[in-house]
Amino acid sequence: MTESMTYSVPGMSCDHCKHAVSSELGAVAGVVGVEVDLDTKLVTVTGEGLDDQTLRAAIEEAGYEAA
Repeated sequence: MTESMTYSVPGMSCDHCKHAVSSELGAVAGVVGVEVDLDTKLVTVTGEGLDDQTLRAAIEEAGYEAA
């Protein structure tokens, strides 16, 4: 079953930010899609068996903090 989780990532402001966050999250097991909206600063991750801590760690690995 596909599920989705949304995170507020206030530090994102440009395409580089978007790519860094998407790249790190895309590498997490179970993730099938990542949508980054720079206007709202929201990141929506879709996939199966998503783990909140793992996704937050991936966002931090990209250099940002999930609020």
